[in-house]
Amino acid sequence: MQADVLVIGAGVAGASVALRLAAAGRRVTVLCAAPLDASASAQALGGIAAALAPDDSPALHLEDTLGVGAGLGREAAARMTVEAAPAAIAWLVSHGVAFDRAQDALDLAQEGGHRRRRIVHAADATGRVVMRALAARLAAHPRISLLRDHVAAELVVTASASGRTACTGARVYDAHAGRMITISATHVVLATGGASGAFEISTNSTRPVGDGIALAWLAGCRIANMEMVQFHPTALRHPRSEGWLVTEAIRGDGGHLCLPDGERFMFRHDPRGELAPRDIVARAIHAEMRAHGLDSVGLDISHLDASRIRARFPNTLTHCAALGIDITRAPMPVAPAAHYTCGGVMTGAAGETDIAGLYAIGEVAWTGLHGANRLASNSLLEGVVFGATAAADILAAPASHAGRPDTSIDTPADAPAATPPAARREAQRLAAGIRRILSREAGIVRSDTGLAGAVAGLGELQQRVETFCTRHAPDRRLLALRNLACVASLIAQSAALRKESRGAHFNTDHPHSHPEGVDIVLRNPRETLEGYRHAVA
Repeated sequence: MQADVLVIGAGVAGASVALRLAAAGRRVTVLCAAPLDASASAQALGGIAAALAPDDSPALHLEDTLGVGAGLGREAAARMTVEAAPAAIAWLVSHGVAFDRAQDALDLAQEGGHRRRRIVHAADATGRVVMRALAARLAAHPRISLLRDHVAAELVVTASASGRTACTGARVYDAHAGRMITISATHVVLATGGASGAFEISTNSTRPVGDGIALAWLAGCRIANMEMVQFHPTALRHPRSEGWLVTEAIRGDGGHLCLPDGERFMFRHDPRGELAPRDIVARAIHAEMRAHGLDSVGLDISHLDASRIRARFPNTLTHCAALGIDITRAPMPVAPAAHYTCGGVMTGAAGETDIAGLYAIGEVAWTGLHGANRLASNSLLEGVVFGATAAADILAAPASHAGRPDTSIDTPADAPAATPPAARREAQRLAAGIRRILSREAGIVRSDTGLAGAVAGLGELQQRVETFCTRHAPDRRLLALRNLACVASLIAQSAALRKESRGAHFNTDHPHSHPEGVDIVLRNPRETLEGYRHAVA
């Protein structure tokens, strides 16, 4: 199979770049590993940040973004993003996204870390509304081939004429046919999302494990700040809905975090109370739960008008009602859960990586936009904005960066046998062990001893996973396991290297921040690629 551009991932970032390229005449193939309505983008609830109000400006949005980023944000990336935010909203509206309106203007909400009301939203299901509109455009566009249930297994890399490594496609597992295929392309865009599913409890129901991060790392890209894992403060704690995301907008509209006796506690931790940045609120909830022996705290919005709750938060109201919780009368039980990967594949302003022809956009990428902690509702914005910059860069590039085919990778494969049940059980056991170590030692609060143990334990498990995967034909479970082992190890190694506390990373042995923020950059020796190739051959 051949395409002008191969886009791996069909969330808001992948849709943004694919639709722009197709509109300019390029043939685009989009890989969709999960259903379009199950992506992380579709599960985003709160909204999209943009300075649209008369009392707001991109300059203020920039200050809030960099402030929450705790000294690791790159001003150039953040400035570009916030200045492009109004145009991003306009682009989404032009593609059929119906945001909530108040009279003659878009309705704007407020969330933690923002000093102004600047969150454009569609009730409390913004991501679902956005992706419904974009998915329809993807499916209908004549120059876009949407391949559902196709999982990227390996990037095809070649030596270019200039000596620089170039990406010329990907080896892909076709889950429909149960076999590997090769897709060649002039440019490849990683838009695979983050790695919150590397932890035991995640706000993302599809449990993403950082597939694109693993693909790029194993192909030779640098990875930055993987220790900066944002835990969302308010994930539902319920046995029938563990980790379900309770939107930040509820606190923005006046929701209170409280102990079982009704005491509000956030102002004891930060003068901004419930509107403090996510890292502060998550650690405060974690501390209160430990101090009082709780498995959750309450998020109470019952003091607000019930009609307002029904109109503004219908998704949350319906979901909680199905669990027996009436949020107009009682608090919701919430606790922090792994949510967002602030680090990732190192890129420039257009999403370009260390490998020619390979781009990374959205949560898979590290651009410096989020620094050590992401400002609420900057994630969907990032996907739209960097989809635009990547598309512009690809359209401006020469038609080809021709390289010598690497026949050790680019070979046809027959349909493999199905993974036997015993191997599936072993894969589940290995994955559970990885998640258990990462959650226990690299969660909201970390220590030197715990991280050292995590590095050692995850390193051993990664070797076992590699050996295990070579014994069986690849399928989506084994590909996910391999990527999980790789990314979990990267998170632990990065966290062990950061000898300070900053943003989403808190180490009890180093509770203070250094005067100057330093990025933790992991550089991959290409020698590891041979073992990787063998695993997916």
